[in-house]
Amino acid sequence: MNGMISAERRLRTVVSGLSCDAHLWNLVCLRLLLEDRGHQVTNLGNTTPDAEILGACCTELPDLLVISTVNGHGRLDGLRLIRALRAVPALSGLPVVIGGKLGIEGGNGRDGRDHTELAAQLTAAGYDAVFDDAAEGGPEAGLARFDAFLSSLVPRQATFAGGRSRARAAAGPGAAA
Repeated sequence: MNGMISAERRLRTVVSGLSCDAHLWNLVCLRLLLEDRGHQVTNLGNTTPDAEILGACCTELPDLLVISTVNGHGRLDGLRLIRALRAVPALSGLPVVIGGKLGIEGGNGRDGRDHTELAAQLTAAGYDAVFDDAAEGGPEAGLARFDAFLSSLVPRQATFAGGRSRARAAAGPGAAA
């Protein structure tokens, strides 16, 4: 799907893995998906330390930070990252999402966890939306919710006088926003 958007709606995005996640292809796929939709992407890669993610966001001032995890430590590492990010005044309003395999319970990803509770914990910590692969509808439904979230964001250059509101989109069942 080529959902190209106008230059006025183009988001500057930073995509990253977490410090203990060595998986790379998820980040490549996200980069390609975002670029296919017309957005500018900086991919920080896998096993990226929190300090490097914070530094890139302070330097690049993106419209969106996308955190992707495959190894199942997204909940723990993601909580640590978002708390550090929200403690930086310049990044307090940056829209940030996390998605992928967020927990290690159960081997098949459909483990009966309360995904609503997990998503609520991550959004309470500061994420604007959570896209858990094991949530209702699976990854395909999560992708649709991610696209809806992207559509709800306004690029930084389109906001008034340096003001920036944290976009909280309705990401649907199994996700929190």
